[in-house]
Amino acid sequence: MILALIERYTLPEMGELWTDAYKFKTWLQVEIAVCEAQAELGYIPQEAVEEIKAKADFDPKRILEIEAEVRHDVIAFLTNVNEYVGDVGRYIHLGMTSSDMLDTALSLQLAASMKVILSHLEKLVQAIRYKAQEHRNTIMIGRSHGIHAEPITFGFKLAGWLAEVLRNRDRLCRLQDQIAIGKISGAVGTYANIDPKIEALACQKLCLTPDTASTQVISRDVHAEFVQVMALLAASIERFAVEIRNLQRTDVLEVEEFFSKGQKGSSAMPHKRNPIRSERLSGVARIIRGHTVAALENVALWHERDISHSSVERVMLPDTCILMHFMLVEATDLIKNLLVYPENMKRNMNVYGGVIFSQRVLLALVEKGMNREEAYRVVQGCAHTAWNTTDGNFHELITKDETVTQTLSGAEIAACFDPKHHLRHLDEIYQRLGI
Repeated sequence: MILALIERYTLPEMGELWTDAYKFKTWLQVEIAVCEAQAELGYIPQEAVEEIKAKADFDPKRILEIEAEVRHDVIAFLTNVNEYVGDVGRYIHLGMTSSDMLDTALSLQLAASMKVILSHLEKLVQAIRYKAQEHRNTIMIGRSHGIHAEPITFGFKLAGWLAEVLRNRDRLCRLQDQIAIGKISGAVGTYANIDPKIEALACQKLCLTPDTASTQVISRDVHAEFVQVMALLAASIERFAVEIRNLQRTDVLEVEEFFSKGQKGSSAMPHKRNPIRSERLSGVARIIRGHTVAALENVALWHERDISHSSVERVMLPDTCILMHFMLVEATDLIKNLLVYPENMKRNMNVYGGVIFSQRVLLALVEKGMNREEAYRVVQGCAHTAWNTTDGNFHELITKDETVTQTLSGAEIAACFDPKHHLRHLDEIYQRLGI
């Protein structure tokens, strides 16, 4: 399923980071960095390192052939590399344990994936920012509990989305540093057979920070945090997708996913234009969110390490990164091409004759000295009558209510029904977001 998703929907950049070829490339990067550090500190000959760098290579198919026999992926990899480098291969992996190379290389994969994700997140930020500015003054109804509340603008709704993705961007930027850690500390992490200075030098060459206190592995709370932050970003995108799905309902139709020429919505019903991309985003978010459970369960390994986390990560981490990339690409295109229907927004907002302005009438009556309970009773009575009557008109009922007209003038009543009142502080929110 994931490979199909790469081929159909995403740019190749993320998928390539999780191929066997790229994984083995990072393994070789780590091994060579350690060899270079060993040579700089005088543990192995410099000329041996130069020969290793000149000859070192690997063949993914050959590695799998060897692994089928030895049943150990790292040994299979090292055996294959030694087939290329010859006698100087004895200096490769010196004093290291498998997890030194595996966990450090995994950090390289995660760091590279993070760069792709941040790049596409920035595109989503810009798409929302542009749309928020475009619809800054497109008035619509705000809803709570799915029920009409008070006027907002579509731009204001998008401003909330923008604030959320910016928070997610901040989290990812912090996470970028936290996942960029390496570990070259040997079996059980005590540096018994390798100098800590080698770890420091090798990590520096790889643009990583040495783990503060590793066991035989980098503790899996690091990877669990990575998956959880991705799940949080996925949840935000899902929130936007659910909103689009709700606003595209036939009885609402305030926005709509772009429907291309030749596209079909149903095999049975020619009229259908379904929010399939938003629904797809909701589904994918569930998968990423599900991986957080596995990531948390990976934290509790036996003693200094066991291998129970490994099989999980071979599925969980590529899935999370590839799906997150897909969600960002899909969400950005969805928002860029979103169809917005201001006339439908206006129509929906004005059902029941402006009943959504009930609070403005209530406050105006209270400000004129009416008891709040009495004012609430009068306004609610008119509102519910309008709400429960075909073609009910709240404005008409208010202007005919003697209690109201004895308290408020015609101009004061009219002011209560001006939607611009609800937008008077919108500029302040936009200024906070720099739009």
